[in-house]
Amino acid sequence: MKLKKAAVALALTSALSAVSHASVLPQSQKDSSWYNAAQTKLTTKTALAKSPKASKAKNVILFVGDGMGVSTLTAARILQGQRNNQLGEEGYLSFETFPYSAQVKTYNVDAQTPDSAGTMTAMISGVKTDAGVIGVNENIERGVCTTVAGNELLTATELAEIKGLATGIVSTARITHATPAATYAKSADRNWEDISDMPADAIAAGCSDIASQLIDFEKNIEARFVGTDVDGLEVVMGGGRRHFLPKDAAANSSDAISAVEGDRSDNRNLVTEWQAQYPNGTYVMDQAGFDAIADDATQVFGLFNESHMQYEADRANDIAGEPSLTAMTTKAIEILAKHDKGFFLTVEAGRIDHAHHAGNAFNALNDTIEFANAVQAAVENTNPEETLILVTADHSHVFTIAGYPKRGNPILGKVVAVGETTPTLAADNMPYTTVGYANGLGFRNLGDETDADASYSSAAVAGRVELKGVDTVTPGFHQETTVPLASETHAGEDISLHASGPGAHLAQGVIEQNVVFHLINQALELTQQ
Repeated sequence: MKLKKAAVALALTSALSAVSHASVLPQSQKDSSWYNAAQTKLTTKTALAKSPKASKAKNVILFVGDGMGVSTLTAARILQGQRNNQLGEEGYLSFETFPYSAQVKTYNVDAQTPDSAGTMTAMISGVKTDAGVIGVNENIERGVCTTVAGNELLTATELAEIKGLATGIVSTARITHATPAATYAKSADRNWEDISDMPADAIAAGCSDIASQLIDFEKNIEARFVGTDVDGLEVVMGGGRRHFLPKDAAANSSDAISAVEGDRSDNRNLVTEWQAQYPNGTYVMDQAGFDAIADDATQVFGLFNESHMQYEADRANDIAGEPSLTAMTTKAIEILAKHDKGFFLTVEAGRIDHAHHAGNAFNALNDTIEFANAVQAAVENTNPEETLILVTADHSHVFTIAGYPKRGNPILGKVVAVGETTPTLAADNMPYTTVGYANGLGFRNLGDETDADASYSSAAVAGRVELKGVDTVTPGFHQETTVPLASETHAGEDISLHASGPGAHLAQGVIEQNVVFHLINQALELTQQ
């Protein structure tokens, strides 16, 4: 009799748990054609799988290489190999050895070539939406605060939090930037990173800036779902301190670049607010603080730069020092793994995208290699039988690999044809590089300059430049471009998804980007459908 009662109690507990997890999903999200089409496709794949495999995971890690298109993967793979004294083409980035992969369509509802806000919202919520908006569906009107209400989407991060899993967000970009922000915020405009970025009518209408939504993450969930008790994000690491600090020099950090580091015009210091909310948590802002994180730490908030974190090649130049993406990923897993119920972690390499926008292949590829190192660290620090690892991009860039260079030719070098020893000349009698951009700022010869953003200091240079005598493999070389623009743009072709662990076999074929959420949901049973 006791065993029967225990079984009934367990069944009742499971049923209640299922209701609580599934019922929080907004009806508009469940009714979305994007959401249902993705769910149907995944269900069909599960039913048709020739070899049934375990599809439930304890943990999921979503890696996003911002702007990491297929040509970026290929070039980074070659560069990695050549740095190891190999020809390069035969190698693999760590995640390219994963057993399953898919091609992902990246368009936004209103845009053929997408932006990061719409693409990450699709991946993290299961619903495609417009460019420039975060955590809301396509019924939103960008920049109009009053259209947010009723169109909010729940993310995998929020659903994991509600289910009682540990949650974390790591990025080398500002933690309020579009990709990381989409994991926790609802905003009519991706640019509303702090209150000083918002128009007066949006503030008057009651919309909150993205940074404050991060600090109020726990409160917002509990207010939205009365009776829900969550413990907040266990790990937040990235850049973007300026959006959390008041416009007051007294609040400056030790490595502030600006005379007044903070941008907030409401006098709120969100760092001290977080510390008051989580008195047992650890706030860090530099390498020393990161290195001093206690072994028993269970909640960490790290803001390592006033704006974006440094490019990997520039970390040594940071005033107070910054941890690498690999180090942050390893530390995040170490903290999250202390929670017995499991965890959901999002890791973004945000500066791949920024280097491409600046027209600098060196930093884009170098940061991609570091991203691959971070993925490898995750593989080495998790159990493959209980952790699903997904590696993808949000979109690609107009970055190309062209010409007919011989095998092993330096990927950042000038084209040297098969059987030749000197650079091939184009019809204009000038040499040209293997990699280049279809648009953007164009040629720069900045030598050993490792900051790709230095390219913005001068006007765009369109078309061909004489490269004889120019060392194109230096960090400061910026490739030529065809169409002059103030910044290189995203591209619209498919990107790749690589998967390993429970449920990875569902990553196959050509899929819509919002299917990524459903892979996470399937593995962690976030909505118990």
